[in-house]
Amino acid sequence: MKPTRRDALLLAPALAAGTLLGRRALAQGAAGDVTRGGVLTAHLAGEQRILNPALRASTGVYIITSKMIESLVDLDAGGKPVGVLATGWEAAPDGKTITFRLREGVKWHDGKPFTSADVQYNAMELWKTQLNYSTQLQQYLTAVDTPDERTAVFRYSQPMPLDLLLRALCDLGYVVPKHLFAGTNVLENPANTAPVGTGPFRFVQYERGQYVIAERNPDYWRQGFPYLDRIVWRFINDRSAASAALESGQIQVSAYNGLPMADLDRLAKDDRFTVTTRGTEANAFNNTLEFNHRRKELSDVRVRRAIAHAIDVPFFIENFLYGQGHPANGPIPSSSTSFYPADVKFPYAFDRKKAEALLDEAGYRRGAGGVRFTLRLVPIQNGEDVPLLATYIQQSLQPVGIRVEIVNLDIAGALAAVYRDWNFDMATGWHQYRGDPAVSTTVWYRSGSPKGAPWTNQWGWKSEKIDELTDQAAAELDPAKRKALYAEWTKEINEALPIWMITEREFQTAASKRVRNGMNYPRWGSGDWHDTWLAAG
Repeated sequence: MKPTRRDALLLAPALAAGTLLGRRALAQGAAGDVTRGGVLTAHLAGEQRILNPALRASTGVYIITSKMIESLVDLDAGGKPVGVLATGWEAAPDGKTITFRLREGVKWHDGKPFTSADVQYNAMELWKTQLNYSTQLQQYLTAVDTPDERTAVFRYSQPMPLDLLLRALCDLGYVVPKHLFAGTNVLENPANTAPVGTGPFRFVQYERGQYVIAERNPDYWRQGFPYLDRIVWRFINDRSAASAALESGQIQVSAYNGLPMADLDRLAKDDRFTVTTRGTEANAFNNTLEFNHRRKELSDVRVRRAIAHAIDVPFFIENFLYGQGHPANGPIPSSSTSFYPADVKFPYAFDRKKAEALLDEAGYRRGAGGVRFTLRLVPIQNGEDVPLLATYIQQSLQPVGIRVEIVNLDIAGALAAVYRDWNFDMATGWHQYRGDPAVSTTVWYRSGSPKGAPWTNQWGWKSEKIDELTDQAAAELDPAKRKALYAEWTKEINEALPIWMITEREFQTAASKRVRNGMNYPRWGSGDWHDTWLAAG
């Protein structure tokens, strides 16, 4: 008899509530119904130790520094690209030249002017060579011309679809000041942890393991904004303590599934709070299982398929995820209507007999104690569900003769072990889909990413066909042809199963109803919060 949802949830560790900072006062303003001033305190469950979104593409970075460092474009409330540091753009008919017009009168927080030289430096020296995801996106970028201080002309050796570039730049187009980074070791630059940007808030302080503070930028280019005086991000690893902090008013918002799923379910019924997937529409995500193909057993596709057959994904979703989500049908989520290949099916349903047969066929028969071999699994603990999935994988593979040892590290240690040191057999974490497969998805499969780049193909796996399809699809200007190429690409990925996107899900944000103008854009958690304010309470 299978355990119930209640039984499964009992596997989650009990977390104790902690003592946090007290409630902060708000200053009432005079601009209509808006309350100006005050301090918004946000929760972060993990710390990535870098605050530069031009070097590290991650919501754990964006949720902080997108308020200080701005991108060329973002998404409006309807999900369409809208100018931020850029005010307009146009592409040549061949797709090889894209021109951006830049905003006038913008200053860096240290008072120096923002110019096209900053865009040129970021694009050529950071986005193209350092930024995870972006190194693949910008591999055919050959130059950025700056005919004047308000114009940046991107030149490509292969066509770059304008829609792809605009969507990508929402996440991969953050601009840091050239005058602070040029000529330095960019990976060790002090501005990586004390950011200087053009955004509505200015960096004040970063206390490791405790908090980050930013204050209102009085010289912000959007006149009259921001509304808030200050934002404080508190690192609270104990998610139950974070729920207690939200309920007591010590924090006002927790984004990207930062709270325990049981608490999200409970708080959704509490009139004091909003629990919603609104504001995260641009960030569908998957639970993942990555395979290190340097390990002999995992280099055999039969073993990878056997592992997929051995795990009952619908049971995991129902009993561990409160029924939120569904099994993924491949790397492209069904919410991506422009690219989702509905006719391509994931072929590895739960079937232990098939799993056993494939392992036998691969030559890995049971030995002493019924064990075929042992694998080390590193959870990259972005969310509460990640260690739960790691345990579920461990329990699911034991009946087919695969012993799994779970190696628990903090996020920084896990990222280093998997992406820099390649010291893992399997890893599990999250993948985020950002509107177009070429933004942050194909990079998980295409070869050639720099060693150490997080959430890229560091698996020791390469397919010439996948590389070719990836590049063809990214350069195709015709939308119908691009979709057809991604359907073929998905079919090949499902066949080879180099890594496994296990579930398809949406993030949830929990916030006090005092938070106004919240969750009002599809990247709100990673947005700038210039128009967010707090009602008196």
